[in-house]
Amino acid sequence: MKHFPAPSASLAARGVALRAETPDDHAFLERLYVSVRWVELAVTDWTDDAKLAFLTSQYGLQVRHYTQHYSDSAFAIVVLDGEPIGRLYLYRGKTDLRIVDISLLPQCRGSGIGTQLLNLVFDEARATGKTVSIHVEKFNPAQTLYHRLGFHQISESGPYRLMEWRSPDPPSLEEEESPCPPT
Repeated sequence: MKHFPAPSASLAARGVALRAETPDDHAFLERLYVSVRWVELAVTDWTDDAKLAFLTSQYGLQVRHYTQHYSDSAFAIVVLDGEPIGRLYLYRGKTDLRIVDISLLPQCRGSGIGTQLLNLVFDEARATGKTVSIHVEKFNPAQTLYHRLGFHQISESGPYRLMEWRSPDPPSLEEEESPCPPT
């Protein structure tokens, strides 16, 4: 299914919406990718032009990977007052909602938009009885947010951690007090 979660009332009130990615979004998505990965290259002695060339190449490889491995995903552009500010790529498996990618422009990070987007995914997971998972690089500061929202690391491979969120189990009928007297 390639539909997008409907924005919550709080997102809509902020002017945030999701729309389908189109080929016209290529330049924005490349700029977004560069903004997310730029800090990783701060430790290199590369020129800014070399960093940009490398990240542009890496973006192309990421697009190819996502197209080959997650072609059935919902590829959404996050917009604020009609202007693109991020992306949310969501793969709907049989038992899991995989966040393939969630990224926001630097000026929108830490604003609560990312948390609200994740809450949309959690709402769908609750409604469908699925888990939510995401691969995160070990140095990604977003791990703090993911932990705060209830994600737990379930595996590690190379530079990546696989994190998973599960909806809290509803109380069993045995645990609930019955308004009826025992028979």
